[in-house]
Amino acid sequence: MLWLKALHIIAVVTWFAGLFYLPRLFVYHAEASESVVRERFKIMERRLLVMTNIGATLTLIFGVATLVWWVMHVPGYFKANPWLHAKLLLVFLLYAYHGYLARLTREFAQDRCTRSSRWLRIFNEVPALLLIGIVILVVVQPFKG
Repeated sequence: MLWLKALHIIAVVTWFAGLFYLPRLFVYHAEASESVVRERFKIMERRLLVMTNIGATLTLIFGVATLVWWVMHVPGYFKANPWLHAKLLLVFLLYAYHGYLARLTREFAQDRCTRSSRWLRIFNEVPALLLIGIVILVVVQPFKG
């Protein structure tokens, strides 16, 4: 189980690297005026999205495997830990955020993104807020039954 947990955390760190940096690239891309620079951002965004997708996939695989281990080895684990339900809701929101990043990557690749750099800067803060909530839920485990 500790190996699953370690691999899950490594995958989460990889995933969050992309969740934090890809929206920042969007800000720079939205502010770029030279076509050469904009084309370079398109390549960087596409490549970073691939790494982010890998991190998200591995996070899901190792997270589910860890949860299955707990459910199989501790009777009533899922029901006895309402903090976990809240964490999973925040994780679901992260995957939705990730999906929207993929959409924005496509829009920027097709020169169709109309979001302002100010909006993108605010949007860039969403994963940090979700991360704070997730870490507090996992470490403090409020609502523990």
